[in-house]
Amino acid sequence: MKSATDRHKYIIDHLEQNGKITVLELSKLFDISEVTIRKDLKLLEDKKLLFRTHGGATKTNPYTTDKSVLIKEQINVAEKERIGNYAAHLAGQSDAIIIGSGTTAYALAKAIKRDSKLTVITASLDIALKLSDNPMIDVLQLGGQIRSTSKSAIGIYAEKILEDISCGILFLGADGVDLEQGITTTNLMEAKLNQKMMKAAQFTVVLADSSKMGKKGLAKICALDQVEQIITDSKISDQMVKSLEDQGIKVTVV
Repeated sequence: MKSATDRHKYIIDHLEQNGKITVLELSKLFDISEVTIRKDLKLLEDKKLLFRTHGGATKTNPYTTDKSVLIKEQINVAEKERIGNYAAHLAGQSDAIIIGSGTTAYALAKAIKRDSKLTVITASLDIALKLSDNPMIDVLQLGGQIRSTSKSAIGIYAEKILEDISCGILFLGADGVDLEQGITTTNLMEAKLNQKMMKAAQFTVVLADSSKMGKKGLAKICALDQVEQIITDSKISDQMVKSLEDQGIKVTVV
């Protein structure tokens, strides 16, 4: 059995190269108990050398925080535009769609063609305003409490409207896409509203740039097997694509 110092060096080196590691593989490698490995990881986390996760550790923080839409709209702009452009083609295949909130969802709204005859249901104020000047599009704005960070409605009034709606595709934004936790966001009430949106739609498409992959938000929207398709950008790892496809999800990389 290697010394604690040797184990710690191996863990740090492995994370530098691979980004994550599990308690189980370390326990088998060093032939010591998982309890001892967890103590190692706790010590290294206290020194700010890694982040512990369920069953292991990662090099970068897997948990995302709530950011203002004004900050988010400056991140991965080109990637979000490509995702939005591709999603806009899918939107044209349905008479009625739901568009969730977020900057990638807004990129979809911007990409919808002027001659598209659609009914769009959305909780996002920005998306509703963007589409409302198009005479070909009927916009149903969900009402309720407005989240200042996302400029979108949440709460029981928005959820109540969705109970009377049935449509084709839901285009869902997300703060995190994790193989264990599933699709997540940073707000519990927004997650609940997104769940209602999923029930109102026949098909759920997640719009998430590669920076969301492997991340976790506070509130779980759904498990991965409840999603039919994920549209993301080319910076996603091949391993992540394979893992998502293994769970039956169509992954479109743009």
